[in-house]
Amino acid sequence: MKNAPKAKFYLGSSIIEKLEYVPRHSPFDNSIVSYAPICDESDANKALQLAQNSVKDASKSPLHRRISWLNDVANQLENRSEEFAIMLTHEVAKPIHFSRIEVSRCSETIRLTAMALASHGGETIPTDIMPSGKKTLSYYTRVPSGVVVCITPFNFPLNLIAHKLAPALGAGNCVVLKPTPEAPMVASMLAELFINSEFATPNALSVVYGDAEVGSALVSSEVPRVISFTGSVGVGNIIAKSAGIKKVALELGGNAATFIDKSADVAFAAARCAYGAFYNSGQVCISLQRIYVHKDIYDEFATLIANESSKLKVGNPYESDTFMGPLINSDAQNRAIEWVDSAKNEGAVAISGGELVNGIFPPTVMASVTDDMKIICEEVFAPIVSLVKVDSYEEAIEKMNNSPFGLQFSIFTNDLSLVSRFIEDSEAGGVVINEIPTLRFDVQPYGGVKLSGIGKEGPKYALEEFSEIKSITIY
Repeated sequence: MKNAPKAKFYLGSSIIEKLEYVPRHSPFDNSIVSYAPICDESDANKALQLAQNSVKDASKSPLHRRISWLNDVANQLENRSEEFAIMLTHEVAKPIHFSRIEVSRCSETIRLTAMALASHGGETIPTDIMPSGKKTLSYYTRVPSGVVVCITPFNFPLNLIAHKLAPALGAGNCVVLKPTPEAPMVASMLAELFINSEFATPNALSVVYGDAEVGSALVSSEVPRVISFTGSVGVGNIIAKSAGIKKVALELGGNAATFIDKSADVAFAAARCAYGAFYNSGQVCISLQRIYVHKDIYDEFATLIANESSKLKVGNPYESDTFMGPLINSDAQNRAIEWVDSAKNEGAVAISGGELVNGIFPPTVMASVTDDMKIICEEVFAPIVSLVKVDSYEEAIEKMNNSPFGLQFSIFTNDLSLVSRFIEDSEAGGVVINEIPTLRFDVQPYGGVKLSGIGKEGPKYALEEFSEIKSITIY
């Protein structure tokens, strides 16, 4: 790509030129598609200090102005939607059709936050509810937390930034954003919309780039009051241990599962499961990874999902009908190959995919998978789904819950009695009925249990993460 653009290091509302930049290579053709400034610990500390110096002004910004700010950013994003979509495909090789969807979702997330701000407040409290109480005017309100650090991943490098920036800034905080190294330009472009808006609070947002050194400086500092991170369990564990006394919101890994009951519409379930397993090359925390299928329909379902998977177009992400492009990098591709080889050595069979096709790892369906195989126990984060035969619902739910993760589960069934049981039995943050567990609407609360994380995303719920309750009593 000629004249690849450079992401901007924003120290508050000022652009700071760096001497060195690192190139970002396309996962599709290895061309240089953007450059990121090389930041260090001192840059992170400068951004934190500026944010701390600006929190009073941010907290005093009128609510109507913050709402106008978010809507203005959403308007600008919609006006430049194709530009953002193309850059997203450049940097992470997301098929252009899905890049366009992500841009649209990003603007919706920002607008949803603006709407949620209208009811982001408190309530009155009846202090005479018990005999020991007295009649007072008592209420609580919500106030900004202060400085917020946001660290975002590569798989949704635009919308997942919006899920943090919009509520954090909308609640009246100052933010230091460290975006994924895989998509620096997408982050820079979105930050520019926030910073240059006529309604922006000066110096409320800074953007720094880098890996462990920069992230560690941001997390361990005493300046931020909230750390919001989306990424791996390993990094999330490090953050939880080093953050100290501050709010920590962690959206971590998953091992999403579904149960196909014998009463289900098998053809529909197979088509949806193929979509849910291979969307974004399986690089989604709620990618369908485990499918527990009732023994009476197992063979039929296996044939159908293998056929559905083979229909998905794999290849050039710039073609509008491409469903799946390459994985984010060669390391991810090699891990996918290792997952399949390991499962085969343990007795599993690839009934679709399993080997590189024109340099891209294809949609892969593994059958004859058992509970003790590594491929079923850990998060794969690749276009691989495993089929497990079960005798009953009871066996399926026990196996689904027997995981250190608990982000989202689903069930396909026409048995109403199973629906209510499944909702109660599932050890997961989200439950979906007659659809894939990959289903997520941005307006919903989103977050898991166990190793899948702490806290909730979704505009209304993130506003709570980024604010504090102040209790008032007038006697």
